[in-house]
Amino acid sequence: MSHIESARGAHYIDGEWTSGASETRFSSRDPATGETLGSFPRATATDVERAVSAAETALEGWQALSHVDRAEYLWDVYHGLRNRTDELGEVVTRECGKEISEGRADVVEAAHMVEYAAGNARHPHGDVVPSEIASKDAYMRRKPRGVVGCITPWNFPVAIPFWHLAVTLVEGNTVVWKPAEQTPWCGEVIAEMMAEVGIPDGVFNLVQGHGDTGESIVADDRVDTILFTGSASVGHEIAERVAGDPGRSACCEMGGKNAIVVTENADLDVAIHAAVMSSFKTTGQRCVSSEKLIVHESVYEEFKRRFVDLAAAVTIGDPLDEDTFMGPLVDEQQIETFHEYNELARTEGANVLVDRAFLDDPEISSPTGGPEGTTTSTDRERDLTEGHWAGPFVYEIKYDPTHRILREEVFGPHVALIEYSGGVERAVEIVNDTPYGLAGAIISEDYRQLHYYRDHVDLGLAYANLPCIGAEVHLPFGGVKGSGHGPPHAREVIEAVTERTAWTLNNSEGIEMAQGLSAEIKTREDS
Repeated sequence: MSHIESARGAHYIDGEWTSGASETRFSSRDPATGETLGSFPRATATDVERAVSAAETALEGWQALSHVDRAEYLWDVYHGLRNRTDELGEVVTRECGKEISEGRADVVEAAHMVEYAAGNARHPHGDVVPSEIASKDAYMRRKPRGVVGCITPWNFPVAIPFWHLAVTLVEGNTVVWKPAEQTPWCGEVIAEMMAEVGIPDGVFNLVQGHGDTGESIVADDRVDTILFTGSASVGHEIAERVAGDPGRSACCEMGGKNAIVVTENADLDVAIHAAVMSSFKTTGQRCVSSEKLIVHESVYEEFKRRFVDLAAAVTIGDPLDEDTFMGPLVDEQQIETFHEYNELARTEGANVLVDRAFLDDPEISSPTGGPEGTTTSTDRERDLTEGHWAGPFVYEIKYDPTHRILREEVFGPHVALIEYSGGVERAVEIVNDTPYGLAGAIISEDYRQLHYYRDHVDLGLAYANLPCIGAEVHLPFGGVKGSGHGPPHAREVIEAVTERTAWTLNNSEGIEMAQGLSAEIKTREDS
């Protein structure tokens, strides 16, 4: 596979690179510098219709292959991801702004997901079920649903697409995929990898664009399943739209208002480390990032002091620099939202402890001490003055279930400290008092507290003595309540992109029914 020099700027439909039906284009920009990385066509409904038609036409030939044969294409992609981790990781960092170790980790996670899906091709599919009737064999088998529409976010622009794509393709479905408009270059790189391994025409299709492109995919009733990862508002709209179409389904993983509980029995070294990672990694732009730290009164003051000191000190700078902890926010809209919620916190009574929301130029210089505009990881000079920069905003606030700031997702380095008294039961009440239910963590050395949290918290992803970020690819990733409609990830996504058939075979020359049902056919001559 060739080295990536620059973006091609095209859709990939039915095995061809195309500019599509419209001359309207949009740009991808580096959030650290404002540099334009590429220009991309904005798909029309006509482009989406062509992509869906190609995927529909390709179904028969793709499904005629065995699981193992389909997986062979993915194994080639896997080796490409592993061999080019550094190169692709830099593309991720340049386009979505997360620091370089996270850029590489994004590619490694994608490789792990492809490895999981391709390896699963040789694992058992279906279940043998004992029949009541000795002469019958019964078992469950799966078949692909058909055309799958995938809509993915910008914050994990390589990993999350492969959550959707890898299993979907190995199971025999074809795909129409729209990546986020903030990361079209990453989308194009994935399409190039698919093209280079020779995946049959129409099996995989990429359409670039904004929300209207995704709407066109959802609106086409030939798309049997929608896999979506993104905001709660969009995900719920998709789920409601698809629910009205018999035979179609949607699997949506959405946002959260996540919290970490620090009990009186916590190891505070672990608690501080977990809280900083959960709140500020990816500049708080993970659906699982923690925006609430619920801390027991007996350890609250020490925890607050140590957390505030670190929040005031974490390095913010060029994400290509190996010494950077936090890169920029992804775009101007994200900056505006961040500032709006910071003001809302003040309005609702917050006591602000750290306010790095507006950064001076020296704060975003090279963290190794070099002049602004230079990095230690590359030889290129980068002007950071046009980036979308913001640092931690940390405050303490008295818990009030009516506060919007404690219920609405910010998606940035915005963190509330909440002091609680009483047992772990009270902390769990506060955690559960939100419309979301995605991720969270508890820090405690008391196993009874850990087990109470595990058994009573309303979350799809829960951690003990760890940050509430990250997931190994073989574990399902998704939420409950307003955070999800089934995880579009790992083993669980197989449920979304396949249909079960219960198959029963009679090995006898006669017919015998279960439940004691008579198989005798009676006629008037018998009476």
